[in-house]
Amino acid sequence: MTRLMLASISAALLLSGCAQTYVSPVSVTRFLGPAPARLGMGPIAVRAAPGTANSLEFAPYWQAVSAELTRLGYQVVAGNDAAQVAEVRVERAVDQPGRKRNPVSFGLGGSTGSYGSGLGMGLGIDLSGPPPAIADNRIGVIIRDGASGQPLWEGRAEFAASANSKYGSAQAAAAKMVAALFAGFPGRSGETIEVR
Repeated sequence: MTRLMLASISAALLLSGCAQTYVSPVSVTRFLGPAPARLGMGPIAVRAAPGTANSLEFAPYWQAVSAELTRLGYQVVAGNDAAQVAEVRVERAVDQPGRKRNPVSFGLGGSTGSYGSGLGMGLGIDLSGPPPAIADNRIGVIIRDGASGQPLWEGRAEFAASANSKYGSAQAAAAKMVAALFAGFPGRSGETIEVR
């Protein structure tokens, strides 16, 4: 084998080992209740929304929501006697796409002409493996009056990221999504924005 051929094969092997990362913008929609002046102050409790398991998997989202609410001026408290309650609903689904084609390919070509003929063969090996898993992340937060249960504010955010990106973990995804959800709080009612 010539040096040029060895260099070409080495470059192809290095490039085929690189896996692409993907991170979508965060899509955010928010709604304001009848008393927006009450938002962003006072004691607030953060808890899982009804029907949502309060598990260890929920912890990064609870921590991210608590940190953002504190940044906005709330005092996050435990217990059932807070002036307001933030109910958090989380969904995270990971999809592992399969390889769509054979990792080994073979090509053959030939030509003839007045100066002779030639025959060439090519072998391609894809060493990148299957595409990375994609995590779809969704969060919904409803801030309610602690006494009446009346909704004061509601927001939803969602985005997708490949498992090999810096937002592939639940903790990093929670921080990104919650920061986007509360950016410019309380936001314009009914407006959907994209945050990169």
